[in-house]
Amino acid sequence: MATTIPHHDLKRPEPGALKAALDALAARFGNRLITSQAVREQHGHTTTWLPTQPPDGVVLAQETADIQDVVRICAKHGVPVIPFGTGTSLEGQVNAPIGGICVDLRDMNKVLAVHAEDLDCVIQPGVTRKALNEHLRDQGLFFPIDPGADASLGGMASTRASGTNAVRYGTIRENVLALKVVRGDGEIITTGTRAKKSAAGYDLTHLFIGAEGTLGIICELTMRLRGIPETIAAAACSFETVGGACQATILAIQTGIPLARIELLNAAQVKACNAYSKLTLPETPLLLLEFHGSEAEVAEQSKNFAEIARECGGGEFTWTTRPEDRTKLWQARHDAYWSIKALRPGVGVIATDVCVPISRLADCVTETEEDIARFNLISPIVGHVGDGNFHCSLTCDLDDADETARCEEFMHRLVERAQGMGGTCTGEHGIGQGKQKYLKAELGAEALDAMRAIKRALDPQNIFNPGKIVPAV
Repeated sequence: MATTIPHHDLKRPEPGALKAALDALAARFGNRLITSQAVREQHGHTTTWLPTQPPDGVVLAQETADIQDVVRICAKHGVPVIPFGTGTSLEGQVNAPIGGICVDLRDMNKVLAVHAEDLDCVIQPGVTRKALNEHLRDQGLFFPIDPGADASLGGMASTRASGTNAVRYGTIRENVLALKVVRGDGEIITTGTRAKKSAAGYDLTHLFIGAEGTLGIICELTMRLRGIPETIAAAACSFETVGGACQATILAIQTGIPLARIELLNAAQVKACNAYSKLTLPETPLLLLEFHGSEAEVAEQSKNFAEIARECGGGEFTWTTRPEDRTKLWQARHDAYWSIKALRPGVGVIATDVCVPISRLADCVTETEEDIARFNLISPIVGHVGDGNFHCSLTCDLDDADETARCEEFMHRLVERAQGMGGTCTGEHGIGQGKQKYLKAELGAEALDAMRAIKRALDPQNIFNPGKIVPAV
């Protein structure tokens, strides 16, 4: 059984228009236009539960002029354009529900400039977070946003990504200074400068961040950077209950401990990580933490958190500054998805996320665990709990109608629970196709009307990634 995706009033381009566009693209790009079935399917949605909807062709862009020409050709013929970074999005953002042309940006992977004295850099959209940090390391700098996957920075900006370091360094939203975006006529919009603040006009930078390629295609980014801390310490602390781990998180945030990372793994997730990553962690709820600063600051932060953890039912608190130990601990967290896949080989994993005010975090996680048991599901929980964001990863046999129905009901209840607690249906995965139905309840019909008005103004032909975020216009 495949989960269906709403198509709204979307219509495929006329066959003649699509052929004309493909012919023009072939003349312009030669063998950088690929129409083979295998490559097209690789550029549709290939993660989690949504079915793949491949484009009609894939263009391998190498420079901004390539993006401009694709947009101009597709706009002339009324053919959709879908940007593609590394394909790690989770809500169908790269699907092509009515076909069209995928613009693969992975070859646009140059770091154009690094201004170490100003703590910023200018990059192309295909640069990945790991590649950027490798490039910066010798200059004593790093880019802090870490969503887990080695995603492209253009894709991270487009989906308003976050990750394990957001509790201290913010999300991608707080770390982008300016963008260059190809608009619907192929011209370029510049949204800002390298200045650290500006009051000049509408905030176009943050309009395009999180727009999922529905308003234009990002072709250049100016990013904030940070200095590599003098000391980095990783820590682990087990708890008797999920509620105790969440309460320790809340108290740490409220008392101002400058945590760099604080990640929750429930008992089911710890067990999966032990099996997959060959660890021996106690199989009870676990917090993984990281502290950044001077040696004295890190020692004080660790001491203060240990005291809070004891008050909340935490057990032995261990921490290390050895890079190899830190890497092993965090690699287990980043491999959480694969550890869940290993629980039921051959069965799909449905990844979803919600985010609530931190004061409601313990309630939301506890009630969610009760629902997992009620629906007889396997769904370990991990979370960037320092900002109230957590993830459920359900194993689900999509060929089993009963199990699929239970998973869908569980996810619906999860979103309603989060929204009822003043939270959101997605903290960092985005809306894409999968969560469109929850926007009206969260923001209201008036907000959706405003989004549609913006979409009409910037993309009157509805060629940019149609069928994502809000219903087609």
